[in-house]
Amino acid sequence: MRSASLHTERDEGGLTAVIEFLSAFTLFLMILTAFLSLAQLQMGSNDPGVDRLDRAASLGLDRLTSGEGWFVPMAGDLDYANATADWHLFSAEDLHDGRVQTGLMLNNRLDMNRIHALHNVTETGMSAGLGLDDDMSLHLSIHVASSEQTNRTGAVLFNGGTERGTAPSSSTAYRSFQQNGELIRVVLEVHDGGRKHNILQLTEVMVRPSSGGPEWIEINNPNDFAISLKGWSLNHTSGSTASNLLLQSGVISGQSLSLMTGDPSSQEVGNATHVIDLGALGFLGVGQLNGLSDGRGTLSLRYTQLDEITPADVVRVEWGGDTQLFMVTGQSLVWDGSDRYNPSSWSLEDAPSPGETGS
Repeated sequence: MRSASLHTERDEGGLTAVIEFLSAFTLFLMILTAFLSLAQLQMGSNDPGVDRLDRAASLGLDRLTSGEGWFVPMAGDLDYANATADWHLFSAEDLHDGRVQTGLMLNNRLDMNRIHALHNVTETGMSAGLGLDDDMSLHLSIHVASSEQTNRTGAVLFNGGTERGTAPSSSTAYRSFQQNGELIRVVLEVHDGGRKHNILQLTEVMVRPSSGGPEWIEINNPNDFAISLKGWSLNHTSGSTASNLLLQSGVISGQSLSLMTGDPSSQEVGNATHVIDLGALGFLGVGQLNGLSDGRGTLSLRYTQLDEITPADVVRVEWGGDTQLFMVTGQSLVWDGSDRYNPSSWSLEDAPSPGETGS
């Protein structure tokens, strides 16, 4: 009987040991799983594409917020002898022709002059300066997160670039700065591709100028980034005739009005930032020389994406025919800011105001 009792005790002891071992092993697996999950959160994914975007966003933000930046002008070739940190003092045309790295800092603080000068930089130019790959795009947001002045909280200092929803994947990096009683946040998103947000708007068109003046087209850039005119074109049709003009050069600053005119020397420009001569190219006329038809016509502003062949209308204006828009001399066509393709979005203006908002 004693032998049987000892045998039973040994069996129970062995079973207890097995149970304790399995419990300890299970606990070990739980701890290991939790550690790996935490490591994944801290270190990021092991997806090479995501890691590439993470590095690009982090490095780009560091370049943007760690110094003054620089600009190398073009003089046939890149003119390194005249490179300067004062990139914010140059025009959109100069910055587009040269090479710029947009640094936002001055004396270890965000420089508001440099932030404002971002309107003269194209998204493509900024991407190249920050070292992003050609197949990447970006979105930059600078806003006041909090302020001692309540009306400043939430103020947007800059917001432009490719929208996140147009790209398969993205990565975001941000940095906050406390200065002048405000917390300012700089947020840089880097996207894997994406469709660049580069809409231009026709806002006013002069078809029948008075006193021998020029025909003109007013264009608004509502984006914060500047837009290169390469890839943009103008198309005018009247009856069976048509004229097309592919714009080969030029750049329009962000948040600005520009005028395309048949004669810059006689053009009233108001507060237009850019004046572009289309008379020399034969697209717009002056005096008795018509580029745009007086009676009936359609004017389209078009853009061709890099991966496309056929240009697409971005905005269109029609007059005459069934539109009820019949102009007398000196009247212009003015867009109301709604549908960019509907003739009902346009009206006649007796007092044209080229280069002025709210016209």
